[in-house]
Amino acid sequence: MSARSRSLDGLLILVVLAHFAVTVLHGRAHMGAVVPVSAAANLFILSVIVVAPLVGAIVLWFFSVEGGAWLLALSLAASLVFGIVNHFILESPDYVARIASEWRGMFTVTAVLLALTEALGSGLAFWRVAQARAR
Repeated sequence: MSARSRSLDGLLILVVLAHFAVTVLHGRAHMGAVVPVSAAANLFILSVIVVAPLVGAIVLWFFSVEGGAWLLALSLAASLVFGIVNHFILESPDYVARIASEWRGMFTVTAVLLALTEALGSGLAFWRVAQARAR
């Protein structure tokens, strides 16, 4: 594996760690603003948004570049769609404009940061998949 590929892997892992940190802060804003989340949404959040990227990073670094990159690409892309729809499109309790004013700033900033880390991470991961397949 080239040093350039390993650098991309390291960058992907940094994006995943940043995503995790923002997810924790966003969860805090959810709790503070008392935003209700359904059981199905909680299952998706825990499995796809929180756990899958962390597992993907571990798989990428230690076991299978292509397998880890696929898991990262798909989980972060799904997280991006989920977040954009729930935070910025659907008028639901999770919609940024409906959040209690004292939590709206933190909620909105972390929602935007989630979208940015998910877009960057999924894009890099799809690129890493392409690189791994080209070898």
